[in-house]
Amino acid sequence: MTAAPSTDRRRFLSAGAAVLGATASAPRWLPAAARTATTPLPEHVFGLGVASGDPLPDGIVLWTRLAPDPLNGGGMPRRGVPVEWELAADERFAKTVRRGVAGARPEYGHSVHVDVRGLLPDRVYWYRFRAGGRLSPVGRTRTAPHPHSRNRALRLALASCQNWQHGYFTPYADVLRQDPDVVLFVGDYIYESAPSAAAVRRHEGAGEPHTLEQYRNRHAQYRTDPELAALHAHTPWVVAFDDHEVDNNFAGEIPQNPRRQTHHAFVARLTAAYRAYYEHMPVRATAVPSGPHIRMHRRLEFGRLVRLNVLDTRQFRSRRPATQARAEDPARTMLGARQRAWLLDGLHRSPARWNLVASQIMMAEADLRAGPGTLWYCDAWDGYQAERKALLKEFRTVRNPVVLSGDRHLTMVSDLKEDFADPHSAVVGAEFVGTSVSSNGDQDQAAFRAEWDPRRADNPHWKVVDAHRGYHLFDVRQDGIDARVRIVDTVERPSAVTSTLARLRVEAGRPGVAVV
Repeated sequence: MTAAPSTDRRRFLSAGAAVLGATASAPRWLPAAARTATTPLPEHVFGLGVASGDPLPDGIVLWTRLAPDPLNGGGMPRRGVPVEWELAADERFAKTVRRGVAGARPEYGHSVHVDVRGLLPDRVYWYRFRAGGRLSPVGRTRTAPHPHSRNRALRLALASCQNWQHGYFTPYADVLRQDPDVVLFVGDYIYESAPSAAAVRRHEGAGEPHTLEQYRNRHAQYRTDPELAALHAHTPWVVAFDDHEVDNNFAGEIPQNPRRQTHHAFVARLTAAYRAYYEHMPVRATAVPSGPHIRMHRRLEFGRLVRLNVLDTRQFRSRRPATQARAEDPARTMLGARQRAWLLDGLHRSPARWNLVASQIMMAEADLRAGPGTLWYCDAWDGYQAERKALLKEFRTVRNPVVLSGDRHLTMVSDLKEDFADPHSAVVGAEFVGTSVSSNGDQDQAAFRAEWDPRRADNPHWKVVDAHRGYHLFDVRQDGIDARVRIVDTVERPSAVTSTLARLRVEAGRPGVAVV
């Protein structure tokens, strides 16, 4: 899967600007009945932009949401609205490939999810929506390669943890310039924290979200970030949620602090949060929530080059252990029995050269106590020792496993060992924990080094540890994965200078990662 040329990107941006400035007159590409049956809608009804996601060789999900008053419930009438959509092979829409009408329903926040099929593999397409006499911005997307394709390369960007209050989403401008084939976002798309007067940008509302409308407003606020909107409109995303889309450090149906939320109240909160999450993400109907449950673990194929296994490390996990001893309880689970069996079956039966695992939280051990003894952060895989050890043992018979994670608000690139308690244990894979887009803001780097450098001796599997904001960029080929840790100089201003902190390499057939 090769990247589109820079001229293609410039044409996309100019085409999008032209559509944003278009009049409300109905275009000729719509059926006559649709052109005459529209009810006028407010000018900014497409203010949350457009997005695409979960590419297949013959399909893609197209997304938008009608919300002229996005921070106050959306501002739409309590009725369904027909939304026309069009997908074309060119940015000027001279070669229409697919078109249709979808319903924006009030019970789903007037969001639109179109699962387009019958497309050609490994192709760039453009798309747009129209409702009530208004045109959306133009989006650009692409399909996955043919299932039997041994394509030359896949460019993937790994991102996570974008806290609105901690800064601007400045890394996304560079992601757009790098023109990846897909963006993998592994959690904390929104933060549920209350507004802070000391924040770089203040959260909307008066407190933490609990109701459906409050979660909708929070998602909508994040969607108004211009860099985030531009990247969504340019590149298909594959998304997963972690904890802050609901409640910090929750596990299954257990909130972070059960004394502050009854089980009944938290189930209602889960139901609202999952519904709002689905409404704002470019995912298929398989992810439509059923009360406090949502199906998000899934598998995507990029030819014979990459199989991407997207995990759900929140819904099925045991409660976070309160002690180190409980972290070693063999009954504790991160994935649940069904998801674990699904993952192992997908790994062992994979025809792909590379088997990527999207895990919202860090898999490698992080001993936070310098010197004798260990101290684990038990919300990550360190709190689920037995299941992790069993999973990493399976990695020995998996072809080129690489884990892509988030959550920690730092870059941590590591070798994965079969048994971290044994210093002579075999290396069975590699993990890239992507730093945050904005969470933790512009950290004091000297203070970070003073805290973390003494821990390096106890964690020899760590290859890179850093606290700048940014993302990771991967070029996956048959012979190896070339990775770059891309960082920004600030998230406290709307623009930033981006640079490469580190270059790394994973060789096919050789577990582990090397700094180059």
